[in-house]
Amino acid sequence: MSELVTGEAVALELRPARLPSRALAVLLDLMAAMAVYVVATIALVAATASLDEAAQTAISIALFVLLLVGGPILVETLSHGRSLGKMACGLRVVRDDGGPIRFRHALVRGLIGVIEILMTLGVVACIASLVSARGRRLGDVFAGTLVVRERVPAGQAGFVPPPPPWLAGRFSGLDLSAVPDGLWLAVRQYLTRMGQLDPQVGWSMAERLASDLAGRTGAPVPPGVPPAAYLAAVVQERQAREARRAFGQGPAGGGGPVGAAGSAGACAPPVYPAAAVAPDARPAVYPSADPGTAVRGERAAPPQEGPSAGRPSTGFAPPA
Repeated sequence: MSELVTGEAVALELRPARLPSRALAVLLDLMAAMAVYVVATIALVAATASLDEAAQTAISIALFVLLLVGGPILVETLSHGRSLGKMACGLRVVRDDGGPIRFRHALVRGLIGVIEILMTLGVVACIASLVSARGRRLGDVFAGTLVVRERVPAGQAGFVPPPPPWLAGRFSGLDLSAVPDGLWLAVRQYLTRMGQLDPQVGWSMAERLASDLAGRTGAPVPPGVPPAAYLAAVVQERQAREARRAFGQGPAGGGGPVGAAGSAGACAPPVYPAAAVAPDARPAVYPSADPGTAVRGERAAPPQEGPSAGRPSTGFAPPA
């Protein structure tokens, strides 16, 4: 898988393209460019029959450079890294940080491609792609780009399991700004693959990751909380903050409750109030679905005292 991680600690589920798929894409691009070049040359010869030989040679060279060098640069710039051959093979050129390429990236790739693809018949490009860990040729190295696969088989992306209901919203006050990208990626990879690990190995890995995450956030793991459940709850809290920041659902660090018809919708998991789970009543293992009010995040009405005890019930609970 790709090692690209964005500034928001989001791991991109992209795979670097290898030599066979890239060679096929380049071959398709060259075949299309040569077909256009032959048609344009025939039309140019018919249009410049009255000119002398030197003028015809100069026009032919200019046409060659324009179509076989400037054409791919223009196409990659306008399509954000998708030429005809790359679209057929499901590839795309992106920057090292995963963003779309610009004209300068396509220009550097095109100019160096003249040397390593056209002049050397692709020998230099093949050697460089085989030596590179991510299959990059010299043009990608100098331009700071990477060719990745856009079409990935469905079901290959890992699913991050949600935390138990009694931990939802429990870590809304954590400071996650000091957690590095590599630790987020390690936690996410563990959560997506913990069902495939040996129980003892998975438990020790979860303890190490939970210890590292607690050291970065400054808050220890609550007693009685399994390390895997703690990791899942913190990851869910981060995803909820990113969803609120992206869709304008209030401040990113808040932990207020979200109603059944709240604004979070289907984009973010519901955030439960921290007071809804009593510290002394929290189970130490993953519980099954319980219809109790603590799991649903509802507040129970306090006992009525004094004259208000004889009033009829209205169905509304006063604020805690």
